Amino acid sequence: MANNSFDMGGKVALVTGGATGIGASIVESLAQAGATVIVTDVNVAAGEAKVAELKEKDLQVDFIRQDVASEAQWKATIDTVVANHGGLDVLVNNAGILIGGLLTDISLEDFRRIYSINVEGTFLGMKYAAKVMRPGGSSSRGGSIINLSSVAGIIGTPGESVYGSSKGAVRAITKHAAVEFATLGYGIRVNSVHPGPIATPMGEQVFETLASDKLLGSEEAAQQLVLALIPMKRLGKPQEVAQVVLFLASDASAYITGTEYVVDGGLTAM
Repeated sequence: MANNSFDMGGKVALVTGGATGIGASIVESLAQAGATVIVTDVNVAAGEAKVAELKEKDLQVDFIRQDVASEAQWKATIDTVVANHGGLDVLVNNAGILIGGLLTDISLEDFRRIYSINVEGTFLGMKYAAKVMRPGGSSSRGGSIINLSSVAGIIGTPGESVYGSSKGAVRAITKHAAVEFATLGYGIRVNSVHPGPIATPMGEQVFETLASDKLLGSEEAAQQLVLALIPMKRLGKPQEVAQVVLFLASDASAYITGTEYVVDGGLTAM
């Protein structure tokens, strides 16, 4: 059933990491609201399958393979979107990875890989989207940028020090970009969304990390502890994150920039 709460008709949106999980739900929510959505991912099979599924529902979606850690691919992707669709109104920097591990055990190689995707990918996305969205750019009609962070970027979590610090960097750069773009009169809003434990494959990695590092002994114990810490006593659904992103992408949030939206069932309010 289409969601008509926030009209996205006529808008062009790019969602990175949109093949699966939260990203796929974001793609579907934006498309159902009327946007033309470009899905990017390194997982070509899953990305093309998701696009085919949505096209069967008569939604306007396309797929581009993209490694968000590559500056050249960012340039090419943004240029292709503008050339094929006449502009860009929304960027959702959703692509990210989680490599869990104790701070004393995680390798420098894994540290750099996490940052290359989670932080550098977000930076590059904002940089090249802003170039086309701002006055004088090839799109030149402003827009909304939504960066997916995490509650791990706000509070400490055992076994996620590197991942959490990367998401903390996303939180910070969002605020700096929002103030800078508003001050320069770009007409570009920038906000971050911070999911708590969500029922996705990446969400399952949190429990695996807590168990594999022998912090809690088992995945079952890890899940029980996490659920006990969430006032709403359940994991979130990808669609519940997607609806927040849809709001921030739409004109309904026209006076909102530099903020962080936490979707965690009350976890960080404890």
